[in-house]
Amino acid sequence: MVTTTGPSTSRPNLDGTRLRQAFAHYPTGVVVVGALIDGKPVGMAVSSFVSMSLDPPLVAISIAHSSTTWPTLSAAPTLGLTVLSEHQEHASRALSARVGDRFAGVDWRAGDDGAVFIDDGSLHIAVGVEETLPAGDHHLVLLRIADISTHAEAHKPLVFHGSGYHRLVR
Repeated sequence: MVTTTGPSTSRPNLDGTRLRQAFAHYPTGVVVVGALIDGKPVGMAVSSFVSMSLDPPLVAISIAHSSTTWPTLSAAPTLGLTVLSEHQEHASRALSARVGDRFAGVDWRAGDDGAVFIDDGSLHIAVGVEETLPAGDHHLVLLRIADISTHAEAHKPLVFHGSGYHRLVR
């Protein structure tokens, strides 16, 4: 006898709350997107980040249509992506805030091209917007990699899982 345990073919109620609870079972890293805009750092945390292509070198992020930060950031010629390290939960919380100075208490640096990076992140990637595609209530943003560097001490990444922050154990 064959027993299936996968999704049924019926259409259950897939509201945002149920989907959010289900996706909390999938661990992700935490990435900060930042740039200098009029001489000041502008940035936001994102948890939907993926490598897309080696040739050409592309990554992608997902940004909610409701974001008030993305319209400003998307106009920057170069963006900095920082994969946060395990000790940077404070930076993730600060850069996820809806109001206030997101960079208060967060050490950062800007490249000559205006890309903003969080100090001590496990990975820094300089990118430019390649294409923005509609994806439901989000934008899927393809980003072309211009430069990439890892932290000399190979910090472990901060992990978001089960609606909370965690660290990798080896």
